[in-house]
Amino acid sequence: MIVSTLSQSSRIESLHPLFHQLFAYVKTHNLLDAPCGRIELDGNMLFINRCDVEGVDASNQVLEVHRDYIDIHILLAGEETIGWKPLEDVRNEKQAYQQEGDCALYDEPASTYVTLQPGQFAIVWPEDCHAPVIGKGCIRKLIAKVKL
Repeated sequence: MIVSTLSQSSRIESLHPLFHQLFAYVKTHNLLDAPCGRIELDGNMLFINRCDVEGVDASNQVLEVHRDYIDIHILLAGEETIGWKPLEDVRNEKQAYQQEGDCALYDEPASTYVTLQPGQFAIVWPEDCHAPVIGKGCIRKLIAKVKL
């Protein structure tokens, strides 16, 4: 997992050929007031899900993991905590990996937590089990999906 700020995104843009396009778009568009839904940047190779979600308690959140996409969680408003645990340390599978939806779920607590403020982001790779939207109140965010 990588955690940083939008103002420092250029430092990690070389890690994937689509990262520059994503961060350039996010920095040049008013996404805080954009309607919720999918924003396509490059078809299924690169898209953003803009969402408003109600924060949940860490004890009620499961870990998720993806195989085909890198997730980039970009906070627009509110405060979001994301739990993390390495894939090799999870044991309690709640939902086996499903190609449709690109997701497996694990019912166990994260081992590490990071709290994002607006303008910050977290990149989670296929080896990063993560528990997003932990918090209170409305969390306004972007979830970018970057095809591996």
